[in-house]
Amino acid sequence: MKHLDVAEDQTPNDEEGVITKEPPKSKKRKKPQKPGKFAVILHNDDYTPMEFVVYALQEVFHHPFDRAERIMLSVHKEGMGVAGIYRLEIAETKAYETAELAKENQYPLKITIEEIVE
Repeated sequence: MKHLDVAEDQTPNDEEGVITKEPPKSKKRKKPQKPGKFAVILHNDDYTPMEFVVYALQEVFHHPFDRAERIMLSVHKEGMGVAGIYRLEIAETKAYETAELAKENQYPLKITIEEIVE
């Protein structure tokens, strides 16, 4: 039998001259968390026209007219409405785009982002 110099992290296999590495010892890892969900919420005010809210919901959130109108009515009647639910980065982008569109049209539409806790 041949004598082999074996490093500490290697052990000889049953077959002569074949060396296999031992797998590295793994640390306990946390399971990756699913990205949080965030609701983009439009708030009612006395100045932003309902037509503009429908337009913003169609342009920024890509809702069809019927759905955009239902969300707008929720904003009007209940004081707020959920425009969409997204990961944080997307929610922030949608909120920013909507705020910019409102600002360009000189409307004070208020948009907030709220985390959805499951």
